[in-house]
Amino acid sequence: MQDLKILYLQSDLIWEAPAKNRVVLEKKIVKTIEDHDLIVLPETFTTGFPVDPAPFAETKTGETIRWMQKMARFTKAVITGSFLLKEGEQYYNTLIWMRPDGEYERYNKRHVFSMGGEDKKITKGKEQLVVELKGWKIKPMICYDLRFPVWCKNRLDKNGNFEYDLAIFVANWPPQRSYPWETLLSARAIENQAYVLGVNRVGNDGPGNHYSGHSKMVDPRGGVVSEAGADKDTTVSTVISKDDLLRFRRKFNVGNDWDTFEIKI
Repeated sequence: MQDLKILYLQSDLIWEAPAKNRVVLEKKIVKTIEDHDLIVLPETFTTGFPVDPAPFAETKTGETIRWMQKMARFTKAVITGSFLLKEGEQYYNTLIWMRPDGEYERYNKRHVFSMGGEDKKITKGKEQLVVELKGWKIKPMICYDLRFPVWCKNRLDKNGNFEYDLAIFVANWPPQRSYPWETLLSARAIENQAYVLGVNRVGNDGPGNHYSGHSKMVDPRGGVVSEAGADKDTTVSTVISKDDLLRFRRKFNVGNDWDTFEIKI
């Protein structure tokens, strides 16, 4: 089975500056000469979090969508991350899964952060997203979703197939809650028998909130495959093995004993 090569960017985002952030992120991506299958950016990578969406939210024909199309075409990789999107009169914290051919899928953040006021401006998403890339089934999510295990839960169908092989969480997660961040990334990997990637930003935002990163890839045993460390503006290239995942699932398949459940929106 084919391995998956992933580049993730633990970046210092410029507060409320979409054009500048696109330039900075593009330079970092172009500098990476290795071929990757997937490039992952943090949550709200054009503005930081939280901001009033009205001045910054874009449409599906906006600059950031076009930039993602350009970068995916240039790198021949899928590129993903979230930014503020407007649809009708609603604002969403939307993750875009942009393919090299310019086609894309989207996931609207389900668990908006009410303690930070995100729920006052941002509409909750209602649908999960699972995408396929080179034989991998991937479930992308956003930040606060990490705290909700039912929303993140893997499933096993009647033929013994797992719903996903890799979960991704893009985030703006502060350092005072870094212990839950790191603990829950490992927990989600272990309980779902899947790889889990958490991509957090670093630096300071406009209101003075600090972000320390701690981005990492975790394997289904809970072991760290790669990590970006604390307070480093850096990119990390990592490879995950489908053969290793399948061997582990065959040897210790707790999925056969999972409970069935229904999520009601």
